[in-house]
Amino acid sequence: MTITATEFKTNFGKYLELVSGEDIFITRNGKIIAKVVNPQISAVDSLRGLLKDAPADLDARTERLGKYESDD
Repeated sequence: MTITATEFKTNFGKYLELVSGEDIFITRNGKIIAKVVNPQISAVDSLRGLLKDAPADLDARTERLGKYESDD
C-alpha cells in the first residue's frame, strides 16, 4: 500500500493496524521516503507467494538444460 506522509500522520492508528497484513510505503512529493513493515513477518513469509511457483520454474530450467545437453 502506498500513502502520502500527510495521510499517514492523520490516520496513524489506522495504518498501525493495517501494517500487520502488508507493507506500507509513505510518499512525499510523489517519491517514496519510507517503508513501514511488520517485524513479526519474516522475509520468507513475505516471499511465500513468489516461492510457491519455484518448482515450475525449476522444471522449465531443467528442460532447457536437457535440451542443450542433448545437442552435444
